[in-house]
Amino acid sequence: MGENKKRQRRQPRSKKTKRWVIFVSFWTFFLAITLTWVTRALLQNLRSILPSFILLFLIISLGIFFDLIGTAAAAAEETPFHAKAAKKIYGAKKGIYLVRHADLVANFCNDVIGDISGIVSGVVGTIIVVNLVQRNAELNEILLSIFLAGTVSALTVGGKAIGKSLAINRPTDLVLFAARFLTTFERIFSWKRNS
Repeated sequence: MGENKKRQRRQPRSKKTKRWVIFVSFWTFFLAITLTWVTRALLQNLRSILPSFILLFLIISLGIFFDLIGTAAAAAEETPFHAKAAKKIYGAKKGIYLVRHADLVANFCNDVIGDISGIVSGVVGTIIVVNLVQRNAELNEILLSIFLAGTVSALTVGGKAIGKSLAINRPTDLVLFAARFLTTFERIFSWKRNS
């Protein structure tokens, strides 16, 4: 009897997981294509190298930030958010939702956004190298590509290492920050839809 109850509890979660895998795979495919295409189009119209490097840094930072939130959601506990919700602290209810769905939050933030930012930063790096070589034929394209790939990897890995340490030490604050942002975003979106 106890085993049947366990099976019944597991089935809905497993169906949700399958739906999530299909959903996230589908949207990752289209997000990666769209962001890569937009980034390439944007970089081809940029004349200056400095904005290209700024764009590259922003993409790396985006990947690090989402990795930080995903790790914080996985490390956070639900109890502090119930206490905050009882005190009606803004974003606490959304924080409970994020912690309860930590596996999905971590998958979306760490894997989906993290992988897409990695792909897009690689594309941006390649375009930067091509633009630099076109401007200065004396530059070695292979050495420049290797150096830039190493720099991007070092910034990404180093940034994520710092972020993970912060996320493990202060998960409640980081999840609450994300929860407040999502709550505000949802309120703005629902207000626009109703007006």
